Amino acid sequence: MRPYTIASRRRLYLLARVLVARHYRRELTLEQLAHALASSPRQLQRAYREFGDTTFREDLLARRMAVGAQLLVEQRSIRVEDVARLVGYSEGPHFARAFRRRYGLSPAHFRASALQAKARAHAVSAATPSRALAGHAQASERS
Repeated sequence: MRPYTIASRRRLYLLARVLVARHYRRELTLEQLAHALASSPRQLQRAYREFGDTTFREDLLARRMAVGAQLLVEQRSIRVEDVARLVGYSEGPHFARAFRRRYGLSPAHFRASALQAKARAHAVSAATPSRALAGHAQASERS
């Protein structure tokens, strides 16, 4: 393959990734993305195959799931159904099924386990300084 073709296809792939990152909330198809990039769907598929480790659909799904997981953990007041809409799903159950396939937990259980892990980490970090100070005090007493 010619160097120009490689560079052009790599550029197409990188631009596609940027557009997916910006527009993942919308209904987005390979055809729409290719049209926006003045390319063909087939060329876009080739670019994903050669430079990415995923397909367009997997890239879009990964972006939606990552943002959904982040929202579930950081924005506890937002209902799961609303998180689904915010990341591009028109129906909450469809999002929940996709989320469970991706992470092995329902969105609600994912949120609960993330909160428990955060609480455990906070408890450990709160206990650590006092232990360090106690160890330092004992060492001072020995001197």
